[in-house]
Amino acid sequence: MDFLMSGLAACGACLFTNPLEVVKTRMQLQGELQAPGTYQRHYRNVFHAFITIGRVDGLAALQKGLAPALLYQFLMNGIRLGTYGLAEAGGYLHTAEGTLSPVRSAAAGALAGVMGAYLGSPIYMIFPPQSWKVALAAAMVSGIAVVLAMTPFDVVSTRLYNQPTDAQGKGLMYRGLLDALLQTARTEGIFGMYKGLGASYFRLGPHTILSLFFWDQLRMLYYTYTK
Repeated sequence: MDFLMSGLAACGACLFTNPLEVVKTRMQLQGELQAPGTYQRHYRNVFHAFITIGRVDGLAALQKGLAPALLYQFLMNGIRLGTYGLAEAGGYLHTAEGTLSPVRSAAAGALAGVMGAYLGSPIYMIFPPQSWKVALAAAMVSGIAVVLAMTPFDVVSTRLYNQPTDAQGKGLMYRGLLDALLQTARTEGIFGMYKGLGASYFRLGPHTILSLFFWDQLRMLYYTYTK
């Protein structure tokens, strides 16, 4: 049940934050492998991109890819939050004196995150009740560092996934992750590695808050009506 509630909580957050994922993807693909200043910028920033996509392509375009995104969130965060919840319920996060151990909590969160990301990644390729407050504070503090560190890999992952190919798999622009990183850095410079940075960070905060809030509320309801 912990995994189900965690997955549903992540899906609830995804409904609100998926438009920012669409904006981020559009910005990351803009001017792909073109030197700065040599192409027309359709999206100047995250807010301009949001408005432009909604005006030109329609509001429904802001929810493109919602179905695989929901499945991905259900699996990844369902496993991540569910595993953390089981560790918490089993008392593994507390010391012998009954106090919450930051080291154990961090270790459990890291292990749960790795498991969720690993088991949920194939979907991406095909396209106590108050404890969440501690996790939320940690997530918000580390959010900037996480986004700065992961954005270059997010950019090239988006491009690898969206690169055109023929039926025989020929004509690929990139031979792999490292080749995509090198080509992007060589042609677009350091700023090309951070396209969509604003959308990534604006999505991280609301998604983290909503996921943990919905998770907390679902657990409270479940434990209230099952006791």
